[in-house]
Amino acid sequence: MPVQTGNQQGIDIEFLGVTKKFDDLVAVDDVSLSVKSGSFFSLLGPSGCGKTTSLRMIAGFEQPTSGDVIIGGQTMVGVPAYKRHVNMVFQNYSLFPHLNVADNVAYGLRQQRPRPAKSDITRRVGETLELVRLDGFERRRVWELSGGQQQRVALARALINRPTVLLLDEPLAALDRQLRQEMQIELQTLQRDVGITFVLVTHDQEEALSMSDTICVMLDGRVIQIGSPHELYDEPGNHYVAGFVGKSNFFDGQVVESNQDGASIRLANGQVLKGRVSRSGSRPGQGRNAKLVVRPELIHIGALNGKANFTSDVVTTALVKNRIFLGGETEYLVGAGDFGDILVHASKQAENISGGFSPGDQVNIGWDNNSALAFED
Repeated sequence: MPVQTGNQQGIDIEFLGVTKKFDDLVAVDDVSLSVKSGSFFSLLGPSGCGKTTSLRMIAGFEQPTSGDVIIGGQTMVGVPAYKRHVNMVFQNYSLFPHLNVADNVAYGLRQQRPRPAKSDITRRVGETLELVRLDGFERRRVWELSGGQQQRVALARALINRPTVLLLDEPLAALDRQLRQEMQIELQTLQRDVGITFVLVTHDQEEALSMSDTICVMLDGRVIQIGSPHELYDEPGNHYVAGFVGKSNFFDGQVVESNQDGASIRLANGQVLKGRVSRSGSRPGQGRNAKLVVRPELIHIGALNGKANFTSDVVTTALVKNRIFLGGETEYLVGAGDFGDILVHASKQAENISGGFSPGDQVNIGWDNNSALAFED
């Protein structure tokens, strides 16, 4: 029987020093984290970072080599998957093609012992399909549904057992971009409606940022940073997170001055740039190698000829090398001499004012010291 551990109230999942090895490969390395009840929590990272293995240890498909996995205040070490109050939605949905929608959704209920009454199963299937906006689809065959509808059937099948935690293993990966964005909104709405804890595994930063209350960034089996989407984007803990979550410009150099307000970094070209310290990071040490990080949307761009429509702490001339129209904004790749290539994002409003720029145009670019973050390399 699961053992009560006396964990804090309001926490559905805890990892306490969890390590998972496959022979000599360390897939998850001494990970500790907690997931709040009723939250949308994402494990984000590149392939091989340990996020899927972590999810499988929550589900019970894998057991930790050392450490403890706790769900609902009870240790799950040694507890098989079928005895855990969690359900999973897989990337390929794993629906039964020979069953209609209602029978797919009811499958889990029919495996329970004792089995619920037929009328209770019918009622709960109808309620769950209504929750995922598929009421009236009971008799449809799986192959008659769109990708988004199949995903909702998989969600309904997982939710009907009323799990404490719903695990989502890259469930949107097979959908096209527009449908994926629609389903991101639907998943958020569904999570708020049912009020249970969702744990999502994804390598897609946009997906994690748009849906999550909390994101855990992983690399090489370790936790790099845990925080809200806002914290990870605006206050990354190190230059890896700044580069992985969203786009960034990096300038390498050496710290020539460092204090509580920030750091001054001398680049290879001899120029000294200043940046603040992230609230989630640490101050780079004097004399250490460092990186200055500037987000593309925090860089101004203006015409070289005539009066620039911005004032910045750092201003330099640049040559537009490429222009990509992204709808709500335009992305420019500019060559800025010794600074190298720099990405700049101009809003639609700024483009309307400036008239935009084309490859081959000479421009001014600039940013404020407060827009740059200084990290030890």
